[in-house]
Amino acid sequence: MGNPLDSGQFVRLLDKRLRLVEEAKYKALPTMIPQIYNVMSSDSAWEEYYAIGAVPDIPEFTGKVPYLSVSPGFHMKIEPKEYSGGLMVERKLIDDKKYAVLDNFAAGLMESAQRTREKIGVRTFAHAFSSAYDFMTSEEGVALCSSSHTTKSAVSTASGFDNAGSSAFSKSAVEATRVLMRQFRDDIAERIEIGQNLALIVPDNLADLAMELVGTEKGMDSAEGNINVNYRRYKVIPYLRLDDYDSNNWFMVDLDAMKRDLMWVDRKLPETNHIVDFETYQLKYAAYFRCAYGWKDWRWIYGHLVS
Repeated sequence: MGNPLDSGQFVRLLDKRLRLVEEAKYKALPTMIPQIYNVMSSDSAWEEYYAIGAVPDIPEFTGKVPYLSVSPGFHMKIEPKEYSGGLMVERKLIDDKKYAVLDNFAAGLMESAQRTREKIGVRTFAHAFSSAYDFMTSEEGVALCSSSHTTKSAVSTASGFDNAGSSAFSKSAVEATRVLMRQFRDDIAERIEIGQNLALIVPDNLADLAMELVGTEKGMDSAEGNINVNYRRYKVIPYLRLDDYDSNNWFMVDLDAMKRDLMWVDRKLPETNHIVDFETYQLKYAAYFRCAYGWKDWRWIYGHLVS
């Protein structure tokens, strides 16, 4: 448990001779959750999702209708966790300080809560190659980006079921990844459509390379002025917090499918409360929220774990 903020720690705030006292002067990183996730509010302890498989091809009629089988999909549950933190302040410090600081702890806690949520949000990509889920219970039980995706329909998963690679970011790797995504198959191994609204989600370290790839119209590879087929083909989304985990991993996403299948669950939005402890006259402030993330399907992303 943290100690209360008191006059001993902040004795300088009792001195009127200071020319300037600054507080919270740095701007936080931009929020990414609304741009990346399908954000939903929830009034339940958890949210559950389930899928029904596709109908197989219609066979030739030979005099009697053959009845087809449809396989179930995978069950998935997202369960929000609780987050809370507080501050205690000595009443005497608040009364005696000579500067307009330490006046709005509620705003500070709300800023901290938002920053914490953003750090949680980046984990979808930072932990994309791990099956140690933060909030999910998944019947399939493999990583978001994996070479081991399965299905219950007993079809071959040898092709169209992998969405994890290890290629460093380059023009050829981006083009190969787009082709691989276009090979994705559904639960009965039928080809599916991947939309044209594609994006490259990259750490800040790769943002310039990605911008160059999609922003160069001609002559990217040679002096002859050959066209660049990737010109304006992708949206580039620099995800600055990815650099805190790895500066080389990158992802291609179908934006429309991502906003459908990548879920952010707000069970309780950040809220603050405060009281005065009548025994100690300490001022106590607290923040609380509940949230979670998870995905209903993996077919919106292809990730590269670059060594």
